[in-house]
Amino acid sequence: MERPAGEGRPLLPAAGSAGLTSAGAVFIMLKSALGAGLLSFPWAFSRAGGAAPAFLVELGSLVFLVSGLAVLGYAAALSAQPTYQGVVRAVCGAAAGKLCEVCFLLNLFMISVALLRVVGDQLEKLCDSLYPNGTLSEAPSTPPWYADQRFTLSALCVLVIFPLSVPREIGFQKYSSSILGTLAACYLTLVIVLKYHLQAESLGSPEPPQPSRASSWASVFSVIPTICFGFQCHEACVAIYSSMRNQSFSHWVAVSVLSMLICLLIYSLTGIYGYLTFGEAVAADVLMSYPGNDPVVLVARLLFGVSIITIYPIVVLLGRSVVQDLWVTPKRRTTAVPEEHEQRSRVVLTVTWMATTLAIALFVPDIGKVIELIGGISAFFIFIFPGLCLVCMTGTRTLGPRKKAALISWGVISVLGGAFVCGQSAALAVLGLLR
Repeated sequence: MERPAGEGRPLLPAAGSAGLTSAGAVFIMLKSALGAGLLSFPWAFSRAGGAAPAFLVELGSLVFLVSGLAVLGYAAALSAQPTYQGVVRAVCGAAAGKLCEVCFLLNLFMISVALLRVVGDQLEKLCDSLYPNGTLSEAPSTPPWYADQRFTLSALCVLVIFPLSVPREIGFQKYSSSILGTLAACYLTLVIVLKYHLQAESLGSPEPPQPSRASSWASVFSVIPTICFGFQCHEACVAIYSSMRNQSFSHWVAVSVLSMLICLLIYSLTGIYGYLTFGEAVAADVLMSYPGNDPVVLVARLLFGVSIITIYPIVVLLGRSVVQDLWVTPKRRTTAVPEEHEQRSRVVLTVTWMATTLAIALFVPDIGKVIELIGGISAFFIFIFPGLCLVCMTGTRTLGPRKKAALISWGVISVLGGAFVCGQSAALAVLGLLR
């Protein structure tokens, strides 16, 4: 049996089917945006020097986030392409399309690392609660080898995540990941807000620490990579737009604004209350700041862990398809591939992807280092490619001179802003590795 090169079915309904309703589009946008990035917002607020400066940066970023979504929706309608990289290729040319595919692949790869890093953190806390470091009368003891994160995370990958990632189709995981991811994000926000107001005894701090001032503008802007990682849903927005029942531009803008405002509320509540609870001592993964034996927080760990276990195979599926698109020529893309060869290449790609991401996740000290890199790559999808699309589309349209100049200027500002975020993120990552 033979099948065309490539794999997998679309993650969303096809444009020719009934299509997504407005509520369905908003839900999938939220599912795409809400994820592991939520855990790092209190840490980002701490780095920015407090809730006020971080929230102001969030509001400023929201303008570019919504603008990018609006431009991509218009470009998708103009080009009739169902994927992000297809839109960039059709509007900006083949070279930009190839660059978009490479950035997409790097982004998926680093997201995989971040997901495993989060799972590893939760496993570490769970093992700490099962094997406390000694008693009052005993010296602190090392946990057994099977409770070490290197063993537990590797075993989880081999026994659970790999069998879910290797199939050609992801089946129920498409829907379970949406529900679990959104539920985990909302539950975590609720727990952090309630823990702050109730001042649980397990936190060991009767009064929340006072916010500190940012030491410089650089520390304020250091929150941007985390915002980009947290709010990024732009890679999926073209597929969401192409699957919508109502594809009018005004309707798409309304869906985008509503989705981003809901994300802003959830991320801001988590960042503000998580930071006010722990202050500058907050961990890059806020769940690591809570005690391991807290039952309410334990539920949050389990929800996030299970949701990530269902999300990781989807990221692997997308990563395999991008790798195949990069190395398969357009002529060979339409030819049939033997089933045995397709299965062998799929297994090899999955093993390579998982082994590499696992090795990096075990090596990286905390998720903050990963987010700084992902934030820089996300800048391409949020700022740079939408800005390029706007410049290219405006240059080919008949518009008034003032309107044309304003749109091109905004596109250039978006590209320059993305270059700044990308450069800042890379610099932060390099400095973090040198320390």
